[in-house]
Amino acid sequence: MARSDAILMRLLSLHPKIIDLSLDRMHRILAKLGNPEARLPPVIHIAGTNGKGSTLAMSRAILEAAGLSVHCYTSPHLVKFHERIRVAGELISEDALSALLEECEQANGSEPITFFEITTAAAFLAFSRTKADYLILEVGLGGRLDATNVIERPAVSVITSIGLDHQQYLGETIEEIAREKAGILKRGCIGIVGAQSPEVRNEIEAVADKIGAPLQIAHQEWQSYMQHGRFVFQDERGLLDLPLPALQGPHQIDNAGNAIAALRALEDPHITDGAIAVGLQSVQWPARMQRLAGGHLNTMLPKDAEIWLDGGHNGPAGVVLAQTLRDMQVKTNKPLVMIWGMLNTKNPGSFISQFKGLAQRVFTIAIPDEINTIAAQDLAAIAHQYGVEARSASSLQNALEQAASLHPAPRIVICGSLYLAGHVLAAQNGETMSALSGAAKR
Repeated sequence: MARSDAILMRLLSLHPKIIDLSLDRMHRILAKLGNPEARLPPVIHIAGTNGKGSTLAMSRAILEAAGLSVHCYTSPHLVKFHERIRVAGELISEDALSALLEECEQANGSEPITFFEITTAAAFLAFSRTKADYLILEVGLGGRLDATNVIERPAVSVITSIGLDHQQYLGETIEEIAREKAGILKRGCIGIVGAQSPEVRNEIEAVADKIGAPLQIAHQEWQSYMQHGRFVFQDERGLLDLPLPALQGPHQIDNAGNAIAALRALEDPHITDGAIAVGLQSVQWPARMQRLAGGHLNTMLPKDAEIWLDGGHNGPAGVVLAQTLRDMQVKTNKPLVMIWGMLNTKNPGSFISQFKGLAQRVFTIAIPDEINTIAAQDLAAIAHQYGVEARSASSLQNALEQAASLHPAPRIVICGSLYLAGHVLAAQNGETMSALSGAAKR
């Protein structure tokens, strides 16, 4: 076991039995560490239900294309915990991560603290000690009481698409969830609001009005859309005619708009139209409609088969994935096979219902080594309830073997969970998974 994994497993023992979202524990440990959150570069803070990671990835790609140095913090990890902390463009090293975690462990002592809180503190330490031009900070859960929300004055706050998710922590209604997500807005700091339903937008505007946060809202102050095979972004400064984002799916047009609106709000002269174009074309983000080419899994399939990987895990993510697959089928029709695994903390029905009549075959699998996985047989039964024919498979390999027998060669999408995606990427690349699951407690 890696040294960092052993420390992370110890830190899990400090986790409160019940998560009570609060910033008190975060303020306590940061004070003991000398308040590293006060020594960070300008922060781009991103909250939302769907699109946070893609917005972060496009923002980072554009900033780096502009020659700027960028820290990034995101969660969960897929294969290795190190993926969560990118310091000045590079994933944190094993030695640096282990040293920072031990420093935080010593500062915290035996006090209760959530896993996400203490690892966020470690990330802030890392970012405070290495110079960079910007820090892109992704919210872990919610916004108002998330551990990342100790940043007093972000350079810009971004709220991506909001839907029903994590109701046990954030509220049962879309309005309650929107208020929690809008908690990252700060007085006098610009907030970028991505495409939202009217009721969500109204809640965000109400929070912003109350605290005095100026907003730039999609379809009001700015808009992004696809036209004649190009990506168009328009705001009060003018119109940009750009290449389509490298990330697949029509929903990425909205996410690219979020990123560009946020970066233009910075008014940094380094961020030119050319840098925006280069960044959009070069962006990469694992498990967001990612084509898996080469690697071990493709050796199990016919030459013309395709494997795609997507970590979307809720109803809205199902909607955009289904639309993306329909668009792909129109361009190149292939037998569509879904390999689907999901955690019991999500709503599987709202996800799978989007694929009725779309997939030729659906194979359900359990997510390996996850105590909260839905059993493959149970997942197949849920699919049947929503009019989707499905059969359970004993493993990812078993599902792929069954898909390989289809003629012509199929288009396969593996989907339903970022934690499943981590196992898929590890299998594809011959990597060893971190001893600590990406689903570790927040």
